[in-house]
Amino acid sequence: MAKGKFWADFKAFAMKGNVVDMAVGVVVGAAFGKIVTSLVNDLIMPLVGELIGGFDFQSLKVVLHKAVMDGETVVKPAVTLNYGNFIQETVNFLIIAFSIFLVIKGIGKVYKKKEEAPAAPAPKPDDVVLLEEIRDILKEQK
Repeated sequence: MAKGKFWADFKAFAMKGNVVDMAVGVVVGAAFGKIVTSLVNDLIMPLVGELIGGFDFQSLKVVLHKAVMDGETVVKPAVTLNYGNFIQETVNFLIIAFSIFLVIKGIGKVYKKKEEAPAAPAPKPDDVVLLEEIRDILKEQK
C-alpha cells in the first residue's frame, strides 16, 4: 500500500463524525468521572463514615505482612489488602452507573415525545397543486 494512500485513508477514518463524537464522549466521560469521584470522596463517604463510627473508608485494610524496618528506613514495605479503597470505588461505580441510567432514561423520554408529536404534512409539490386546480375547474364545467 502506498504511503500517501495509507495516510489519506487514516485521515478519512479519523475525521468521520462518529470517531470524533466518540472522542468527545470519552473526554466528557473522564471529566464526569472526576466530578463523581470528588462527590463520593469529598461529600458522600465522609458522611457515611461519620454515620457509622467516624472513620475513613480508605484507611480500612488488612495487613498480610508488616513492614520490615531498619531504624527509620523501610527495608520491605507492608503488604496489605485495601478493602476500604474497594468499597470507595464500588460506591463510585454505583453512582456513575445510576447517573448514566438517569441521563439515558431522560434522553429516551425526549425521543419518545418527539415520536409522539404528529408530523406536519409535507407541502404538496407545485405540479400536484396545479393538477388539482385543473381537476376542480373541469368538475365545475360539467
